Amino acid sequence: MTNEQIILKLVENNITISTAESCTGGSLGKIITSVSGVSAIYGYGFITYANEAKEKILGVKHETLESYGAVSHQTALEMAIGAKKVSGSDIAVSVTGIAGPGGGTPEKPVGLVYIAIADNCGAEYRKLNLSGTRDEVRAQTCDCVFQLIKEKLNF
Repeated sequence: MTNEQIILKLVENNITISTAESCTGGSLGKIITSVSGVSAIYGYGFITYANEAKEKILGVKHETLESYGAVSHQTALEMAIGAKKVSGSDIAVSVTGIAGPGGGTPEKPVGLVYIAIADNCGAEYRKLNLSGTRDEVRAQTCDCVFQLIKEKLNF
């Protein structure tokens, strides 16, 4: 199932979605809004590249960022939960990671990305270890988000 088919399934089933992006910088929103008719289910897309934005807009706890960093499953989960809460959407997805080529460390290398999804039953995350150029890491991340949506909603 392609990303577009997954988005069309959301529309068909009237499942609202919101996005909270860091390292993808709006790529998820761009993919979603490229599908005609999506305005019925997509109303909120947050690009929270800075930690301050994650805290102020999505309600990510300062302690989470201090203890675990922006690139962590804890932050990804809080981003998804916050996006769902602010938007009132049925589901929310989030992305945080290191797209490269710089910014990596031995503990958190380039290509480390966390994605999360939140719905009325809770939230879950996936850890990704990707490789490639900055654009390739971002594109792979988006594909993984849509696969997570597909799995979560049993499409």
